[in-house]
Amino acid sequence: MPELPEVETIKRGIAPHIEKHVVQKVIIREKRLRWLIPDNLATLMKKKCLEKVHRRGKYLLFQFSQGYLLIHLGMSGSLRLLPTSSPSQKHDHVDIIFNEDVCLRYRDPRRFGCILWTDLPVIEHPLLKNLGPEPLERKFNGQYLYNLTRVKRVAIKSCIMNSHHVVGVGNIYANEALFLAKLSPFLPVNQLTLLQCKQLVKQIKHVLNLAVKKGGTTLRDFVNEQGQPGYFQQVLQVYGRQGQPCENCRNKIIKTQQQGQRATYYCPCCQTS
Repeated sequence: MPELPEVETIKRGIAPHIEKHVVQKVIIREKRLRWLIPDNLATLMKKKCLEKVHRRGKYLLFQFSQGYLLIHLGMSGSLRLLPTSSPSQKHDHVDIIFNEDVCLRYRDPRRFGCILWTDLPVIEHPLLKNLGPEPLERKFNGQYLYNLTRVKRVAIKSCIMNSHHVVGVGNIYANEALFLAKLSPFLPVNQLTLLQCKQLVKQIKHVLNLAVKKGGTTLRDFVNEQGQPGYFQQVLQVYGRQGQPCENCRNKIIKTQQQGQRATYYCPCCQTS
């Protein structure tokens, strides 16, 4: 599933090519995504100017002169900029055509993503209004995490992956940040000290910023707007490295799936806290 850095990479890649442009046509080939694409979406978008592309968590928000388009890529979705004349392929469900040279094409083999429209304030949309703070913004800090976790008993990895607590810290980045912070992914969050919370927040910001800089993490179905994979996998220290030596202590990295069926990778020597 594309995570926050992948979505941010896509946003930065497509925005300069489509912002301040007017939608000429919308082609919907398959409306059965996670939720049905609105029947009148093409009519709603036609001749509207795209003012700005935003990101909230893993959602891309397309701000038009009137209304917002919400896109979530789900498990296997991708967006690509193509010439309008490019023939569609299997799983190419929606084209947003700005001119003869610029078509934003949505592809989603598994159809777990969504494309929705709202005329209401976008921040109040049911999919967005209960999301936690953005991890790269100042509101997400050590004191916030410390205050949040005083009355919770869940494991720290589950806590930071909960989008109601903080958005966009997916499984790969949670594993990496906990390793860098030298914290066990199984540690109950109410046992964290303020200093540990500050260190963990610092490392979350570090791995996400690095991943954005590198273009995201290569997953099977993720490509950037040019159809190229990301490169953050080159610097992963624990994720996907089960059985390999820890780069700090040379003990073997362990993999378990005890936490919500998501793979957890950690070093049993370095992450003892």
